[in-house]
Amino acid sequence: MGKRQNNKIGRGRSSSEEWVELPDRGPVVNLIYWRDVKKSAIVFGAVMLVLLSLTYFSLISVVAYTSLAVLVGTAAFRIYKNIMQAVQKSQDGHPFKEYLEMDTNLQPEKVHEATDVLVGQVNSTVSELKRLFLVEDLIDSFKFGCLLWCLTYLGSWFNGLTIIILSFVALFTLPKVYEQNQTQIDQYLGMVRSQVNEVMTKVKAAIPIGNKEKAQ
Repeated sequence: MGKRQNNKIGRGRSSSEEWVELPDRGPVVNLIYWRDVKKSAIVFGAVMLVLLSLTYFSLISVVAYTSLAVLVGTAAFRIYKNIMQAVQKSQDGHPFKEYLEMDTNLQPEKVHEATDVLVGQVNSTVSELKRLFLVEDLIDSFKFGCLLWCLTYLGSWFNGLTIIILSFVALFTLPKVYEQNQTQIDQYLGMVRSQVNEVMTKVKAAIPIGNKEKAQ
């Protein structure tokens, strides 16, 4: 029993269906997929509280009040533990000793690795945007233009913070919903993808410019 047991969930709706083991995918992914409901609920609730607070208060106020609340809570807890140690005459020490001794320093190799990944993503994004804006491929630029056109409507309906809140809620709900209904969702997505591919094939056939460029 040396290895940590993986969480299990049922993919079917019936209790008679077989349960499958879910692999450990890392702390962030485990939070998103609600492997530990308590931890995911705490993270989701805390971040949502901060995001909703930003809709009514400035960023500085939210950071200041949140930090002050955390400081008051930790100070009150330490004073309480010190009183209990004095009453019980115990030598438990600092209540946050475990966290104070925790190594929180950034490892240089990890920083370099993350930086390399970030630089690679930035370079790839810049190259793709250059290709789209300079119309290297007419169809791809047309699809990009449709996306930008849809974003204009999205921007008129929601502000940036609202989009962030909706994205965060989707991050903690959609992966779990997809995991539990993967077969049905894949079926519908396959139908939509086939329809989109059919439409794009007709569009490409109707626009000979892109075909001529590729032929050359």
